[in-house]
Amino acid sequence: MTGTVTERLDSLRDIAARLESELEDEVIRVSFEKDELVVLAVRSTVPQVLSFLKEDAACLFEQLVDVCGVDYPEREERFEVVYNLLSMRYNLRIRVKVHASEDTPVPSVVSVFPSANWFERETFDMYGVIFSDHPDLRRILTDYGFEGHPQRKDFPLSGFKEIRYDEELGRVVYQPVRLVQDFRDFDFASPWESMDDQVARARGCAAQLPGDEKATEGKGA
Repeated sequence: MTGTVTERLDSLRDIAARLESELEDEVIRVSFEKDELVVLAVRSTVPQVLSFLKEDAACLFEQLVDVCGVDYPEREERFEVVYNLLSMRYNLRIRVKVHASEDTPVPSVVSVFPSANWFERETFDMYGVIFSDHPDLRRILTDYGFEGHPQRKDFPLSGFKEIRYDEELGRVVYQPVRLVQDFRDFDFASPWESMDDQVARARGCAAQLPGDEKATEGKGA
């Protein structure tokens, strides 16, 4: 197994060189970010890239740790789909990325790593990334009637709908989000620290909050 940091980096450099030579048409760029090997792959070829990393004797990245999404709304292809792989044999990690937009599907890698099934469903649920050839692409964390994808940068913090149980109807109901005005007004006072009179007057609240007296008890003893 790879030992020191230097040995690990040397091993990753060897893998990087191997990827550039063996997967010239499938890999766009290979780079190191904070001593981590990052591979930017052609979107349509990501199953082939992961298969190579899994099966090649010099790589053996046989464990898919995670698949996740990243949103960059300012980009033409706003999403990055990130695959984090682990080689137990060589004690190495590698990160593979592909770019995608809202209407450009990413090939599913379930055929390569069966564990990608739920990872891809989560990425679809949170970001709206479509995975082609996925055996069961549907939401996994949000409710069936949920609108939108909550991890997108342009998703409103309050959401679009709220779900509650209606006692009169005897069932769960969906309705537009309505924020009660009381929750819009804040005095910005922290219950964990007391304030002097000047700050209190500026904020229009009491100089001492309930419970502040406990902070001074026993100090003179």
